[in-house]
Amino acid sequence: MISVFLKEQTKQQHDDTEAKLQSQKIFDKSYTLDDYKTLLIHNYKLISRYEPQIHDQLQNYPELKLELRSKIEALKTDLDNLNIKTENEVPTQNLENEAEAFGALYVMEGSTLGGNVIAKQLKRNPEFENVEFNYFGVYGENTGPYWQEFKSIIDEKITEEHYDACVAGAKKAYQLLS
Repeated sequence: MISVFLKEQTKQQHDDTEAKLQSQKIFDKSYTLDDYKTLLIHNYKLISRYEPQIHDQLQNYPELKLELRSKIEALKTDLDNLNIKTENEVPTQNLENEAEAFGALYVMEGSTLGGNVIAKQLKRNPEFENVEFNYFGVYGENTGPYWQEFKSIIDEKITEEHYDACVAGAKKAYQLLS
């Protein structure tokens, strides 16, 4: 199953990204608003660059419900609320095919799952009492079900001959995050 393979093959990128973005500080309540702004900017680079490409590459998969999985507007709201200015940048690496798009979407959906945990932790930190978490809470109570649904779809659609391309897409996404 590709979802298991992706987790194994991108564990180092996942761990490196968490370390670079100082996620351990989220849990010990030493995470600052500036840390959070940096995290949002990194996520914006990923979402703004790859979400449109994913929608183009995977438009023939209505079961993904990509319109419901769009995160860019929630992210823009959070950036605006914190007065963070961003620019649209052209990706240095494009997603070359459906398998790479599925791999990048795997990272984005996994990030949403992790974002739910981040939002819950930061809400306990007094520094964040007036911060809205539109992006990290984008799916609300549907976060777990959306993740399970996505894993089921990717496991069904990505065959073994496309595993390497799928991993390549996931690694491109992690590269943008860190």
